[in-house]
Amino acid sequence: MINNHFEKKIENLTVTIVGLGVIGAAFAQSFKEMGIKTVYGIDIDEETIKKAEEKKMINKGFLETREPLEKSDFVVITLYPNLMKSFFVNNINYFKENAIITDVVGIKEKIIKDIDPIIEKSGRNIDFIFGHPMAGREKRGIDFADSRVFKDANYIIIKDEKNKKENLELLSEIVKCMGFKKVSFLTAQEHDEIIAFTSQLTHAIAVSLVNSDSEKYDTNRFIGDSYRDLTRIAKINEDLWAELFMGNKKNLLKMIQQFERELDVIKDALNDNDLGTLKEKFIISTKRREKID
Repeated sequence: MINNHFEKKIENLTVTIVGLGVIGAAFAQSFKEMGIKTVYGIDIDEETIKKAEEKKMINKGFLETREPLEKSDFVVITLYPNLMKSFFVNNINYFKENAIITDVVGIKEKIIKDIDPIIEKSGRNIDFIFGHPMAGREKRGIDFADSRVFKDANYIIIKDEKNKKENLELLSEIVKCMGFKKVSFLTAQEHDEIIAFTSQLTHAIAVSLVNSDSEKYDTNRFIGDSYRDLTRIAKINEDLWAELFMGNKKNLLKMIQQFERELDVIKDALNDNDLGTLKEKFIISTKRREKID
């Protein structure tokens, strides 16, 4: 339900989604469901644009960037991290005056260091509010896009003094209307540190668990929910996640070392036949997990 204060403003926005992959197309679908009248899409793949138009996720799709960007009040960029800088270098002069821009990239310090100087040098009056929807799917591509992935998920907005208060409020209201349950404001440094733990480390563990299988047995015949739950995210987009890991290497390495220390405690307890330490660790983890929604 859209807050009355923002309802007309949101509905009358002209919006462009840059990149109609699984997340970009889900954004487009969600915006249409919210009642936004004009949603454009930009993608390098004609077939993807055609599908987005046929599914009525967007009003119109474009291979070229200039026309939709010049018309758009609100732009969501869903490109991979390593494409962000070149996109801004090539398109900075096309953004509409006073446009609000946001992104979905899972690392922030590196991206902000790349983008902010481009905007400042251009002198353009645009407001880039860096953001991160904590929602996604293991599949890639528009065929697997579903706006329901945002329901009750978390959203992080990077707080920066350069952003206008009214634009921060507008973005916050938009993502709540999309179904996100909690909106948090963090610095870029805080974001990258906590995401290294809650997102990147969990993917590293899932990948390592699956890859540690000796394949001596037909593993699929002997798994239960615990293995399924822990390894769901091991079905991973190798291009995207390799960029995310490398782009946040310092924080991720710190979290891997932190995890290794805890695993060593369990390993040492087993070697020492230390039943008490095992139970203590299990009790601590149970209490911590019960605090999570």
